[in-house]
Amino acid sequence: MEKSLLVVESPTKMKTLSKFLGKAFTIKATYGHIKDLPKSKMGVDIEKGFIPNFEIVKGKKKVVDELKKASTTVENIFIGSDPDREGEAIAFHVAEVVGKKAIKRVLFHEITKRGVLEAMKTPTGLDEAKYNAQKARRILDRLVGYTISPLLWEKVSYGLSAGRVQSVALRLVCDREDEINEFVREEYWIVECVFERETGELFTAQLDRKNDTKLKISSRDEAEQIKKEIQEGQFSVTKIELKEKSLSPQPAFITSRLQQEASRKLNFSPKRTMALAQQLYEGVDVGEEGTTGLITYMRTDSVRVSNEAIRDARQFIEGTFGKTYLPKLPRIFKNRKTAQDAHEAIRPTNVMLTPERVKTYLDKNLFLLYELIWKRFIASQMAVKRFETKTVEVASRDYVFVARGSRLLFDGFTRLYEENGENEESYGLLPELKEGERVLLRETNLQQRFTNPPPRYNEASLIKTLETKGIGRPSTYATIVSTVQERNYVRKDRGRLVPTPLGKMVNELLKNFFPLIVDTDFTAKMEERLDLIEDGKKSWVKSLEKFYRYLSEEVSRAQENMKNLKKEEKETDIRCDRCGKPMLLRWGKNGEYLVCSGRPECKNKKNVRVGDNGAVTIIENEIKGICPRCGGNLFEKRGKFGRFFACSNYPACTYTEPFSVGYACPQKDCAGKLVEKLSKKKKRFISCSRYPDCTFATNREPVEGPCPSCGAPTLFSYRKKLFCLRKDCGWKSQ
Repeated sequence: MEKSLLVVESPTKMKTLSKFLGKAFTIKATYGHIKDLPKSKMGVDIEKGFIPNFEIVKGKKKVVDELKKASTTVENIFIGSDPDREGEAIAFHVAEVVGKKAIKRVLFHEITKRGVLEAMKTPTGLDEAKYNAQKARRILDRLVGYTISPLLWEKVSYGLSAGRVQSVALRLVCDREDEINEFVREEYWIVECVFERETGELFTAQLDRKNDTKLKISSRDEAEQIKKEIQEGQFSVTKIELKEKSLSPQPAFITSRLQQEASRKLNFSPKRTMALAQQLYEGVDVGEEGTTGLITYMRTDSVRVSNEAIRDARQFIEGTFGKTYLPKLPRIFKNRKTAQDAHEAIRPTNVMLTPERVKTYLDKNLFLLYELIWKRFIASQMAVKRFETKTVEVASRDYVFVARGSRLLFDGFTRLYEENGENEESYGLLPELKEGERVLLRETNLQQRFTNPPPRYNEASLIKTLETKGIGRPSTYATIVSTVQERNYVRKDRGRLVPTPLGKMVNELLKNFFPLIVDTDFTAKMEERLDLIEDGKKSWVKSLEKFYRYLSEEVSRAQENMKNLKKEEKETDIRCDRCGKPMLLRWGKNGEYLVCSGRPECKNKKNVRVGDNGAVTIIENEIKGICPRCGGNLFEKRGKFGRFFACSNYPACTYTEPFSVGYACPQKDCAGKLVEKLSKKKKRFISCSRYPDCTFATNREPVEGPCPSCGAPTLFSYRKKLFCLRKDCGWKSQ
């Protein structure tokens, strides 16, 4: 019997599929894309209708030769690349290189024996509309990158890049930073009173209004005056309101929600989450079950799940938790209008493979992500959580105080999986008060508060905003947030995204000269158009023509009007501390800096900070220590690898040392100090100054010790808890 050829993307998937399909199939992997646009040139013939020149990817010639050879000995060729746009592009490129027309497309939504055999029974043809959508997206990104990036190289600095979606993400981060900088804090005061019942029970209530007017107390004087007025008052309970509320579970994960929850609960980056999810989808050896995919396809924005999966979940819930935890009817969730319904939500392929059953076969991170996905899916089919809220009003004269409490009636799905709690009112218990009951004022507390600026984005909240605005798709979210960091446009500071000086400058230029390209609404409309191309409702060529018209106009204006920052220098009133000549303000990749106007004879440079009012402040004036080599002063400097200390007598003395964060290395018998470093991807981390003799490194923030268990001099904070990172200890706070 002649074999058939099955081509997939991943070698991991290849191994899993071979166990299900047996010897009837020869299975080969492409190891990702085999063709792409060339890196050295545009690779798109704009004049002839945007024809792309896809070439064999460097290093993939051997893979292509193997595919060609394997295809010559078989009659049937099946292509089982991932069931999305990128997978469809791979399928078309495989078809091109093997040169055979009788090619069948199989879509594996789950890599289980049942799922694979069903897919093989119902192959389809290649989906040209889906390929056109991928082709259009790839060409759009190339047009933006290869027209705007060279302009940035010419005017600003070599090596900069602009991207169709990454530039919009950068704008969101920069706009949020502007909001924070422009935010004016407003003072307000809280008046909180402790009341006592005749039984001696105490409860706390907060001043809410005077008569029917909500109170906004903006100063201590106002708060003190109110305190004085209520001090002699007679208080009684005027109103008690009881409400029973319920909290419904969320649906099984879509890609963006998985990335957000994995970030919030597990501290995984979106990129890390997707890499782990890919492993769970492609297949893991789980003992008696053999190698099998543990979750369905992980790039989806649909909350739909199959009837069989719902049935299995309901049977599991009833058998494990009892009928009280099972709703009368299966829970069906509705998709958003913009959702593509090609794939199910992310769910376990077999609910009986519980996290406990597979734990011994998975490494720690794979297990944590699988547990999150499994619990979320099962919880989505469980009963609602029910709780009762109580609102009590206590009044004296014209002032009304409000106390709130709640009690759990039934835990429902939260027995298995805790949600964010955004829609749940969570308060402590209140005593059994009665309307008309008199209470005594025992204590009045005045609390000064201030309004807070909006928080900086973290990776999860940036993805949520991109999703809400219709920018990006499940396959691109992780790439977007990692790209802006890899370009050094955005850095992470304690888990939050902060624009770098380079990022701010690039964003400002793009906003001024390419307003349409970085406009969120315009980008969202382009995403919608790509979806319509995939559905066969729009022409990919006409869509590109329209976009290129806008892009060309903006590029022409930018070429004429954009300043050349490489050549721009601004004289300041700051004098060189070496030769006395005026210092000039210039701009570089790492932000503004000063150079001496007496160069090349004087090579003095200074890192500076430029305020909103244009004031220039040298950030190196504070002496950080004494140079052990020549006795000069050590100053803080900033370079492409982050902060460091350098001698003031440079270039005569070239001594430097890492930037110390002021804490001792926690490892036993190590006399090193903790220093700040940047990874190749510009991510900040802490390591020991005695590297390579001591290899201690972490991305957690150091705090003063000692460890109560082992006496290590330094502890580390993470999510409001303290940890000892000494290898032989492992203590953590409760």
